[in-house]
Amino acid sequence: MGYEFDFAAMLQAWPQFLAGAWLTVQLSLPATVVGFMLGTLLAIGRRGRHAWLRSACGAYVEVVRNTPLLVQVFLVFFGLASLGWKVPAFAAALAALVLNVAAYSSEIMRAGMDAIHKGQIEAAECLGLTRRQIYWHVILRPAMEKVYPALTSQFVLLMLATSITSQISVEELTAAAARVQSETFRPFEAYILVAVAYLLLSLLMRAGLWLFGQAVFTRRRKLGAGAAR
Repeated sequence: MGYEFDFAAMLQAWPQFLAGAWLTVQLSLPATVVGFMLGTLLAIGRRGRHAWLRSACGAYVEVVRNTPLLVQVFLVFFGLASLGWKVPAFAAALAALVLNVAAYSSEIMRAGMDAIHKGQIEAAECLGLTRRQIYWHVILRPAMEKVYPALTSQFVLLMLATSITSQISVEELTAAAARVQSETFRPFEAYILVAVAYLLLSLLMRAGLWLFGQAVFTRRRKLGAGAAR
């Protein structure tokens, strides 16, 4: 039994795919930035002096990392509605993505912070740096530089995970493909185009994050140039 591909209908539906791809970007970028900031705060909390804070941050991370993202999206969307807070689907999806990526970013950043030698922190204290200065110059920036490749992969996975939000009617890329295939009855072609679109978005996101890393982490850039020579 043969199958004849017909992408003509897909070309006519390109505005729907473009709108879906743009909404995917609108979900991914804010969730990446806010989720990373929240994850960094969680990592600091897990390394803090107060036992209750360490326990609370650890409990949050374990709960999020050991439950499916789809369940978390449903909890935010339907749970808040049950409590009387009617949250738009986009806002609920964005909140769930932020809460999810924060837990994973927290563990990545905590690993980077734990890799900072205690002697460097002690040397900074001897130089009279404040606790805030030590955290920023001696712990956070070097830790982020160490784990930046892992963070990059996690953020790309987050972008791909936005497809789950189609389950609460967020009109992102996967939802656009579902609508197009229901109108054209060409599901194979529709999802092939979506797979290609996600691949292109992943490559663009990796390239953007690589450029950001080159701009922020000058030492990494110099080391890379030295290795190239």
